[in-house]
Amino acid sequence: MDKVMDQKLQLDFKATQTVIREIAYIDSFKGKWKGLELKESALLRELRQIATIASIGSSTRIEGSALTNEEVESLLSNLSMSELKARDEQEVYGYYEVLELVLESHPDIELTKNNIHHLHKLLLKASAKDEYHRGDYKRTTNKVVAKYPGGSEKVIFNTTEPSKVSDEMEAIIAWTKLHLAGNEYHPLIVIAAFVYEFLSIHPYQDGNGRLSRLLTTLLLLRQNYDFMNYASMETEIEKRKKEYYRVLMSCQQNRYTNKEKIGDWIVYFLQMLHEAIDILESRFDKIRVAKSYLNDRQKHILSFIRENEPVKISDVSEEFTGETIHTLRKDMGYLKAENKIKQVGKGRATIYYVKE
Repeated sequence: MDKVMDQKLQLDFKATQTVIREIAYIDSFKGKWKGLELKESALLRELRQIATIASIGSSTRIEGSALTNEEVESLLSNLSMSELKARDEQEVYGYYEVLELVLESHPDIELTKNNIHHLHKLLLKASAKDEYHRGDYKRTTNKVVAKYPGGSEKVIFNTTEPSKVSDEMEAIIAWTKLHLAGNEYHPLIVIAAFVYEFLSIHPYQDGNGRLSRLLTTLLLLRQNYDFMNYASMETEIEKRKKEYYRVLMSCQQNRYTNKEKIGDWIVYFLQMLHEAIDILESRFDKIRVAKSYLNDRQKHILSFIRENEPVKISDVSEEFTGETIHTLRKDMGYLKAENKIKQVGKGRATIYYVKE
């Protein structure tokens, strides 16, 4: 398997430069996100709710659902599996169940055949018509089919024959676990390669596209890309759906030959993640400004200033001995930017008041 994957992962010069640039951008944001030290849950809850709705809506629409994000949100606010009659509603329910499980329990969900089976079973649990095959590899041949508004479909490529699915899945799971634990390939490249192989194998009779996106989130979270709790890669794939299928088809055309290269897919995958990050950053800034969220430490600092004003930064530092001066200066800057406090003077003579 290593030799085969090494061959598929050979990139030309242009693709290599793009991959290096995109990985640097994504990892830089990963570090910045951790450095935000967000302890206030209100903003994060809102961001996660928005991303959850967007992810569910986009991922199910990619597969042919007609529900808008607003309809998805309304459905999720009144969830009852017994009342889900329409196929679109059943798919939304299943995606929500798996996504919530992934977000809450990803440290405990290793990449194994049994866990993937379990997630697939949960994904389709609301659909009676899928009962016969959920949680089991496919028994008949299937195809990757692009579905478009209005009901039209287009076959993108044929997939692995049922008799070979178990062996190919076992191989890619083992390869992925090995290389995520090593340092030969960057984790983002390993995850992108796994997703490509999963889609190429198409191991289940139905639900493969949705499950591939849920597994993407799972693997990214397990590699400490924590911002995936609040970002929707699915939305970016939906926006560039035609390119998604085109890239898959381009790489797949040489399946099972030494000409199969997946550089285009790696680039596409990383660019989708980059775009999801940009949307998250923009959304984060807009919500924070509009609602002026403060974390717990910032609230305590504001209370301290109110009770002891005027205060200097040295007073704040003496009160909050467990925090670095850098962190406290950043918090004071944020409180000032949020119009919570006012600054008088400059340098060491600077004092702060609460702005009522």
